[in-house]
Amino acid sequence: MAARQQIKLRLTIGDPVPGVAYSLQSKKNEPVGMVVAEDLPVSFDVPVDVVPGPRFLGEFVRSEGPTRRFVYIAIGEQAGDSSSVWSRRAKIDIHDLPVELLEKALAGSVVEAQFPGRDKDGGPACATLRPLGSWKLAR
Repeated sequence: MAARQQIKLRLTIGDPVPGVAYSLQSKKNEPVGMVVAEDLPVSFDVPVDVVPGPRFLGEFVRSEGPTRRFVYIAIGEQAGDSSSVWSRRAKIDIHDLPVELLEKALAGSVVEAQFPGRDKDGGPACATLRPLGSWKLAR
């Protein structure tokens, strides 16, 4: 692996709450790329820098402890919609990306996963979200 390479991860909210704003959240806690959901999945393409280890870095990559790396998807007010009744964010772990998919991503493929869009209360899913299925190559 070269000293620093960039990959692209596609994070898709499969069943978002219509009318609710979603965005990526930068390290500065700023919303980036806000989209107001309809009755269709919402996707975000996230650039991630990879350095030997592998370690994940970049504008959207957060860390917790020595190995955990994740990306936040902001929801409602946190996504930039000041009139929203929701103020949540979803944490998407990326440190456990399968090695074989990481290698394909380093070769230029986009790797994606789909996540739940709704919580038990019917509102937008938040906290740590697990993929519905597994990470895979994007079509």
